[in-house]
Amino acid sequence: MASMSSSSDQRLAYVLLFVAPAMWSVNYLVARWAPGVIAPHALALGRWCVAAVVLGTLCRHELVARRTLIAAEWKQFVVLGALGMWVCGAFVYIGGRSTTAVNIGLLYAAAPVLIALVSALWLHERLGAMQLAGIVLALAGVLHILIKGEWAALAGLRVNPGDAWVSVAVLCWAAYSVLLRAWPSGFGPVARLTLIACGGILVLIPFTVWEAVAWLPSQWSWKSVALVLAAALIPGAGAYAAYSFMQRTLGAGRVAMVLYLGPLYSALIGWAVLGERIEPFHAVGALLILPGIWLSTHQ
Repeated sequence: MASMSSSSDQRLAYVLLFVAPAMWSVNYLVARWAPGVIAPHALALGRWCVAAVVLGTLCRHELVARRTLIAAEWKQFVVLGALGMWVCGAFVYIGGRSTTAVNIGLLYAAAPVLIALVSALWLHERLGAMQLAGIVLALAGVLHILIKGEWAALAGLRVNPGDAWVSVAVLCWAAYSVLLRAWPSGFGPVARLTLIACGGILVLIPFTVWEAVAWLPSQWSWKSVALVLAAALIPGAGAYAAYSFMQRTLGAGRVAMVLYLGPLYSALIGWAVLGERIEPFHAVGALLILPGIWLSTHQ
């Protein structure tokens, strides 16, 4: 029975390798649908409130059993929440108001490259010639997308504000990922994510209030609720749960391939659902980013 269960888990994990990137790509779709429906910070706050409830329900026994550890780690939860839930949430939604889902997906493809670079510089993880070449390739691809392939006019070119917002989110996602490695925790992955989400909610609340009062008030409707639930359940709790299951079943090395599929899925979703054009500079950027990721994340 155990072997049958293990075989079944492996089959499911291999299926999820191709499903999880599509789940994450839904967030780029939400970012493009949100303008005119719900403000960026309100969307991020709603998303992580719902996700925290769902994830907290799954790990409630661990949270109760280890509640005394929260006081020792609360600063980490707030910092990680600010990086992962505020910046990587609201900033992507702000960027989605003036850039495309294709660009968001391709820019986020640089995250594992930045993680490898920061890990080498700060955590002293090994970075060989092949990894360094991959970093250079991928960052060149990101720059190619940011300047829309206009290298000759680089000096006088203005970057799309949406791409700039997303680029900041990518940098903070790299910092978030490295700090997750650098900071030990007494909690399991799901419980830790729940507490980080709570830290992010605390950071998001004042910015959401400011946004509603001074910049962009939200009119709650069935559409806005649907976007919050979609962002919370699919790329939020759903994708994280799938990722955790895949890592436990297949190991971190094999699961790394989901990062390579993200840009492809975001491009396909943007083209099929939003009618976004895939320009030649997107293809060139992808041809630089994807092999760059492979080189930089393999020994």
